[in-house]
Amino acid sequence: MRGRELIRKGIKLAALLQEPLYRRGLRFGVAAGIEHERLLACHSCSTLVDVGANRGQFALVARRAWPEARIYSFEPLAEPCRRFRKLFAGDSRVRLFPAGIAPERERRTIHLSRKEDSSSLLPIGAQAEFFPGTEEAGRVDVEVGPLGEWLSAKEIESPAFLKIDVQGFEAEVLRGCEGLLERFAYVYVEASFVELYQGQELADQVVSFLRERGWRLEGVYNLAYAPDGRAIQGDFFFVRRSR
Repeated sequence: MRGRELIRKGIKLAALLQEPLYRRGLRFGVAAGIEHERLLACHSCSTLVDVGANRGQFALVARRAWPEARIYSFEPLAEPCRRFRKLFAGDSRVRLFPAGIAPERERRTIHLSRKEDSSSLLPIGAQAEFFPGTEEAGRVDVEVGPLGEWLSAKEIESPAFLKIDVQGFEAEVLRGCEGLLERFAYVYVEASFVELYQGQELADQVVSFLRERGWRLEGVYNLAYAPDGRAIQGDFFFVRRSR
């Protein structure tokens, strides 16, 4: 298992080194999420709302796919924000908000993982069993609130793409975006088939939430599996049915 993981990382590094924008990311300790490239290349985008931006892994791929897009990224943790700002310094079409998205404007406790990008606004549960090294390492309070607290409808120019990668907090983020969901053509959200974080809503609940609001599921990407073959999580891509 470890050998396959090392091979996978080696292949990804080789791919990153071939693209100047991704090489810039590596200089700032950011490995672009190139596993999303093929999907993004199939769709146009004027506005990306990037919830759970971390250090900018997704925003970097989006910038390559959509050079003229406006990118609004949300990341509540200070250290990833610091790296993100350095990476996108000078890019006037990228704006970072040091906050999370949730139904109510408030301060909430985030559970820090030993692996930074596995931190969550929910307590860490089976995540640490399936992904060793993601155990809780501390806690910190962060600011969260509805998307409309930071962006207006007119700032979300069409076609707009909503990406959510928030470690179990997906359903709450969607509720926090509900007032502006109709502004988006696409929603791309990581969701789980097993409860990795305590109290998280699972993939079927995320799918139901969006289906009831006029979205159709078009594909599931980047599936992760347990050693026994069970699917753990994936990236779910939705298109608004009116399109």
